[in-house]
Amino acid sequence: MSSYLKLIRYPNLIFIAFIQFVMHFFVILPILQKFNFSFADALQIGMPLLLIIATVFIAAGGYVLNDYFDIKIDLINKPEKQIIGNTIQRKNAMVFYQILTCIGVSCGLILAFLSQSFTLAFIFIVTPGLLWFYSASYKRQFVIGNLIVAFIAALTILIVGISQIAFLEKEFGKFIFETPIPKQILSWISGFAFFSFLTTWIREIIKDIEDEKGDREMECRTLPIKLGHTKTKLLLFGLIILTVILLFIINNLFIQFEGTFTLRYIIFGIALPFFALSYLIFKAKTPADFHDASTLSKVIMLVGVLYGFIFYYLQAKTFGISFFDTFILK
Repeated sequence: MSSYLKLIRYPNLIFIAFIQFVMHFFVILPILQKFNFSFADALQIGMPLLLIIATVFIAAGGYVLNDYFDIKIDLINKPEKQIIGNTIQRKNAMVFYQILTCIGVSCGLILAFLSQSFTLAFIFIVTPGLLWFYSASYKRQFVIGNLIVAFIAALTILIVGISQIAFLEKEFGKFIFETPIPKQILSWISGFAFFSFLTTWIREIIKDIEDEKGDREMECRTLPIKLGHTKTKLLLFGLIILTVILLFIINNLFIQFEGTFTLRYIIFGIALPFFALSYLIFKAKTPADFHDASTLSKVIMLVGVLYGFIFYYLQAKTFGISFFDTFILK
């Protein structure tokens, strides 16, 4: 049983569930409350639990599939952690993948049916196919593999907003689009999704450098193999600088909360850790060094998601909405 839990990378699945939980309960719900939805009413719209189950099972299937196709690479890069072909047979791993994916897609299609959303149905049908082609081929290609993973990470967040708006449209019809609600939900959710896209892209490139030895043996065409470490590091520095600059621009132009809470959060919670990450990348030489950098990049992503808690606090304080139907901040 423990081998199967390790195979699906259960800490990552908990992280995915946590992200979607934060997006729904700490970003979308306070927006609805601002437009006079009670917390109890807002809580009933969107069926977040079914969405989380669907997403987590599809992601779990993706992790199994990734290891299924990476047996030879993992034998070189991390033989001590290899599960498929060691404690779990390949055919059993494939059956496990099929079960996980079928459960995930089924839950997703039920959600799409209940919300009457073709868009949701399309996403839940296409995503497993995209994960298959990524694991089988795209991850070994130049750049495209990194971009696919980054896109799926962003979609994991974006789908929370898409699902919520679909249920709002079912409940209130096209009238909902005459209000600012869909625009505000998509604007904030898209911001978190774009941050996830950039940080995931950064982390995937770091992992490619960490796994270069096995990837090279299997004739992969990843960035460090095609460009070398120096140019790949320069690209990472560029992406980090771009992410930090965009955060400051977005805060200055679009985040209008009173005070400097958000600015200080960006500086101390994200910008400074990003510069620490740049230093780790600059000094990194061994796979262990790059693994440390990869871990820090994931922490930065978590800090970005945790801004959802700050967002709820600032919304409650600015608009006088009740905090989880318990009290109003002054």
